[in-house]
Amino acid sequence: MKKAEIKLQIELDDKNVPETIQWSSTDGQTAEELPAKALFLALWDAQYKNSLRIDLWTKDMPYDEMKRFFYETLQTMGDSFLRSSGGDPMAEKIIADLRDYCAHYADKMEILEQQN
Repeated sequence: MKKAEIKLQIELDDKNVPETIQWSSTDGQTAEELPAKALFLALWDAQYKNSLRIDLWTKDMPYDEMKRFFYETLQTMGDSFLRSSGGDPMAEKIIADLRDYCAHYADKMEILEQQN
């Protein structure tokens, strides 16, 4: 069995606000720590049937990048759900609705122009 480790290192200020976020993975092409400005980590607790999550962003995460981060996270959550659904037609319909919402979000947050 293969194992991999993902390491997160968060440097906090005196008010517990993230100053820096570094991450590394033993399964990546390099084991060096890489910087990040934000992270969303979600875990499923099977015992209590709910999600556990950590949302962090650094003080210097620009608002325009945060808007884009949310957009891309919503899009990739849809991709993940489709892969896990095993071809369920209802899942495909729901994800089509999510894609419509993502397009609406991108329009309202004016991030479509920023992608080019």
